[in-house]
Amino acid sequence: MAYYGNLALRPERIQEEKVQQTQTTHRSKVTRRRSIPIGEKLLYLFTIAVVVVVAGFIIFRYAQIYQINAQIQVKNKTYEQTSEQMKELQREVERLSDPKLIVEKATAQGMRPIANNGITVTSKEGQTAMADKPNKG
Repeated sequence: MAYYGNLALRPERIQEEKVQQTQTTHRSKVTRRRSIPIGEKLLYLFTIAVVVVVAGFIIFRYAQIYQINAQIQVKNKTYEQTSEQMKELQREVERLSDPKLIVEKATAQGMRPIANNGITVTSKEGQTAMADKPNKG
């Protein structure tokens, strides 16, 4: 602060200026942080983008693996059910292939055994059964 006049009349003014000067010197010692350069900011942004893309890809692959595992479980369950049905049908075929049962059913429907020109069924044990429809007329 400049004072234009008699300094002897106002000595307290000089002391105030000294106090202000010491205060201003303290203020100049405060350091400001420099901002990060643009190139470094872009490098950080690129690094974060790469990490996000890699994490997204990994999560996508885990989701695909989960879906494939679910499909495998469904296929296994279907296979087991079909296998059980095949076993039941195979038992039914073996039961109905019995020559004695065929003869009984044929006679129940009115068929009679003949020695020639008949239907012959042979079982695994070597038993043979023949059946023929009766002639109408």
